[in-house]
Amino acid sequence: MDERGQAFTLEAITASLLLVGGLVFALQATAVTPLSASTSSQHIENQQQAAADGVLTTGLEDGSLRQALLFWNDSANNGTGGFHNASGRGFYVDKTPPNAFGQSLNRTFTSRNIVVNVYVYYEGNGREKRQRMVYRGEPSDNAVAASTTVTLYEGVTLYAEDGSRAATTITNDTFYAPNATAGGAYNTLRVEVIAWRQ
Repeated sequence: MDERGQAFTLEAITASLLLVGGLVFALQATAVTPLSASTSSQHIENQQQAAADGVLTTGLEDGSLRQALLFWNDSANNGTGGFHNASGRGFYVDKTPPNAFGQSLNRTFTSRNIVVNVYVYYEGNGREKRQRMVYRGEPSDNAVAASTTVTLYEGVTLYAEDGSRAATTITNDTFYAPNATAGGAYNTLRVEVIAWRQ
């Protein structure tokens, strides 16, 4: 009986060692790597965030963002105004603005199958209001956002459809953002770019 008990004990110890060894090997084989789904997704979101910041920074530096904000047709959209060559609702739905800022959005996002919305926030009647510039749908859960501010001054003129300066200056009647400040400043606009992969 004693020899049999020792054999069972030895067999149990050997089996447990094999089981522990197999678990250790399996854990090493399935370790999380930098290319795993979660870290890869985070890396892509970080790239999109940097790209959105870059588009806005470049637009500020070269003036294309300001031009896009002023690319407004006050008689479009049944007289309520809208961006030049936009949809009947006054903003771009299936394309980006036909100007340098829109080209920058296309190069950075559209050509890589990344969807983008662009919103313009401004002060109106004591509260923040929003004007869509580009709207391609509701963002997914992995969307990233970047924003910057642009101050417009009284007497600034709108841009015509061909990209030249129009004779129309921004006023409460000709522009989506009203005159919200005293002095030389007209209004401060916050431009937000939201990007996500389809």
